[in-house]
Amino acid sequence: RLPAHTERSTMLNPSSALRSEEGWQTAGTTGSLQNLKRFNNQDFSHLRALCLSQGRLFEDDTFPAHISSIGASLLPEDQLQQIEWRRPTELRRNPCLIMDGVSRFDIIQGLIGDCWVLAALGSLTMQKRFLENCFTKGPRIPETANFFVFRLRGSYQNLHGGYISDALVDFTGGVQLQFSLKKPPPDLQEILKAAGKSRCMMGCSTSGQMRNTELRNGIVQGHAYTVTGAVKIRYKNGWEHIIRIWNPWGRGEWKGPWSDNSPEWNYVEPQIKEDLCIKKDDGEFWMSCEDFCEQFSWLCICNSTPTFLDFGDQCGMTWSVDRHIDLWSNSLSTGRNNSSLAGAVSKNPKYFFEVTSNAPQSYNVVISLMQKHAEGMQDAQTSRIGFSITKENSKVLKQDFSLTRDVTNYFTLSPGTYAVIPATTARQDFEFVLRIFLKNECYNENSDSQISPMLPTVVPRQNQDSSYKAIFLRYAKQGSSIDASQLRQLLNEVLLQDEMASLGGKFSFDSCRGILALMDTNANGRLTLQEFGSLWQKLTKYMDIFRREDKNNSGFLDIYELKSAIQTSGIKVLHLVSLRFGDVTRRIGFSDFMCCMLRLETMTYAFQNLANGGPQLFVTAMEVRLLVPSFQLHSGTMLAG
Repeated sequence: RLPAHTERSTMLNPSSALRSEEGWQTAGTTGSLQNLKRFNNQDFSHLRALCLSQGRLFEDDTFPAHISSIGASLLPEDQLQQIEWRRPTELRRNPCLIMDGVSRFDIIQGLIGDCWVLAALGSLTMQKRFLENCFTKGPRIPETANFFVFRLRGSYQNLHGGYISDALVDFTGGVQLQFSLKKPPPDLQEILKAAGKSRCMMGCSTSGQMRNTELRNGIVQGHAYTVTGAVKIRYKNGWEHIIRIWNPWGRGEWKGPWSDNSPEWNYVEPQIKEDLCIKKDDGEFWMSCEDFCEQFSWLCICNSTPTFLDFGDQCGMTWSVDRHIDLWSNSLSTGRNNSSLAGAVSKNPKYFFEVTSNAPQSYNVVISLMQKHAEGMQDAQTSRIGFSITKENSKVLKQDFSLTRDVTNYFTLSPGTYAVIPATTARQDFEFVLRIFLKNECYNENSDSQISPMLPTVVPRQNQDSSYKAIFLRYAKQGSSIDASQLRQLLNEVLLQDEMASLGGKFSFDSCRGILALMDTNANGRLTLQEFGSLWQKLTKYMDIFRREDKNNSGFLDIYELKSAIQTSGIKVLHLVSLRFGDVTRRIGFSDFMCCMLRLETMTYAFQNLANGGPQLFVTAMEVRLLVPSFQLHSGTMLAG
């Protein structure tokens, strides 16, 4: 069974985030599920091998069996001195971290005010795809030198008080939205239904100055709960929306309508009652949607993408995401008054996006801004942050600011090009993670309806082609064209956001100058929006081919994978190009692969055009020499270009 205090609390994983300024260093390095970042520079495999080789059990120097791991002010001094530290083998024979699966009912909150973590953990047990990312898969405790991998927050004291919205994002790396139940949205029931259908994680909280005080009706003030279900059932002569909620105390339930022993259950079908009404004091209960809004203050829903907004006539739609990590600089702000936010951010970064879907009755844009504290600074002061949305005429359409770690909101925007401008009212710099979720038409009729929890790959790249205009405008700095330097920044920040693609190295300035020369039909050393559109189609095409042919996800193509990639592209050429573009082992990184394919395609077109009697196209000897140097073939012929 799952122990009550094995919480893993991490910041949103920015492994594939876009960077707006090349060379700007964020706090610490980044990681991903495929390449986990070492916490406190600890390597699990090395530590396990060392402990097993020496025949000793693991002791964590960064989380010692000491009062510092509890927190000096969490408990009275006399209770702190009475704490005993024991290993699982001293408490149970043949202990296991997880046995017979996991359940929210395994969790019972103790003295610490960590209901916000445990409520999120209760929801996590119901979504196995997220749960598997939070705990290492391993054998029994004795075989692993008695340790597993978790991320704690430095001490249990740091878990005392928090927001369930933060915990849901930390567990999943997803996007969360908070809905005020005192002013609920008119489509709340549809949102809950869509959230349940798409397997979202949900939680709710109550307000009240007297925290953890149980009212006569069974609801606890200042407390976080897990939302475990929402259904619409026949009741008497109509329908009733009821919501199932779980208390991480493991006891203490709602005593009003639709509670375990309420008479409302006598007016529903017997089979429905048997399936839903389980009379057991386990902390879980049902209540009507009306009572839910009256008794609770906030509802929080989280998933990889905002699928909880997919209701109504939403057929053939899917979500794409554009992510950025950047720094808001106080020195670049021009506003003299902190309340004058539009002026204060005019010189700070802005991020363009293009809305293509025209569905006036649906939400098609979600903006999420999160301030990113440095490593080990979980208790750093939270600033009032937010963002403005402007259109091409620079008119501010929307603003949303809040004194929270995460500011997220959803919108219905008409087709067009928009810009998001992050900002803060505090007179200080702050690092942030910005995500822009856009609803697009799904081009793959057979696409899987289940969304992967890996944010960088939630949507096939070809579905994001329509956003190339927004990407171009972002790097053109409102100009009408981009040069090689701007192209280099764009390619490195947009295409190499994926760790796999970036393993082969970044695009060099010379590479980008060569790419530009191949696509620059006006021969002026710059790319227009139309020229960039043609390049973007090729970039996404070759990115998909590269991903498909890189069988072992190494970030490189060996000579056999390169041959298959070239054949897939429809371009016929000898595999000796690997000698020109590959490393010493003939492996080709993504940036070299891209340059190679663009040159091949351009020259193939040029020669085919000449062979068909078309107008003469000039290909310089330099380009021929850059493509493939002369090689002696086995047949005795020479290959040149």
